[in-house]
Formats: sequence, structure tokens, C-alpha cells
Amino acid sequence: MAEKVTVSIPHKLGKEEAARRIKKGFASAREKGGGMMNFANETWTGDQVAFDISVLKQNAAGTIDVRESEVVIDVALPWLLAKMAEQAKVLIEKQGKYLLLEKK
Repeated sequence: MAEKVTVSIPHKLGKEEAARRIKKGFASAREKGGGMMNFANETWTGDQVAFDISVLKQNAAGTIDVRESEVVIDVALPWLLAKMAEQAKVLIEKQGKYLLLEKK
């Protein structure tokens, strides 16, 4: 059974800059590929991006809502990853901050 994990990451970038960095982060993650976490099927609709991700050979889907002072990441984790939901939440927050917002 899937479990939804939600992570909010505050920022002081403004909506446009946060979205730009998220797009750059997705592009960078796809370029590097082959790691523990692989992103695919990035689809933007306004200030929200829907994506598919593979972690430890488990597929998940999620969205990122870009807001003026935070981004909200929602990911529906498959059964195996849902068993590790708390650790997954920490990983999502850490990678979200690093890949999507803090990198200049």
C-alpha cells in the first residue's frame, strides 16, 4: 500500500528563482542519472511540477508546489519505501534542499 509523504522546505528565493533552481536540479539529476535516486517525466503546470522517481528500484510519483516562500513536496511511496517512510521523508527534505534550492 502506498503512503503519501509531504515535506515543506522554506526559502527566501521568491517563486521564480525557486522554480528556476528546481528545473535546473531536475536537469542535473537526469544528466547524472544512475545513482540511488533517478527522476523522470517532469511535467510543469503553472507553479507545480509532477514527476516520477525511482529510488532503490522502486517507482514513486510526486509533485512539487512552488510558492513564494516555500516549496511543498508530496510523494506517494510504494509499499517497500513506505515501510521506511520516516527515513524517506528525511532523504526527500535533504535532497530537496540540496538539489533544488541551495545549489547556486
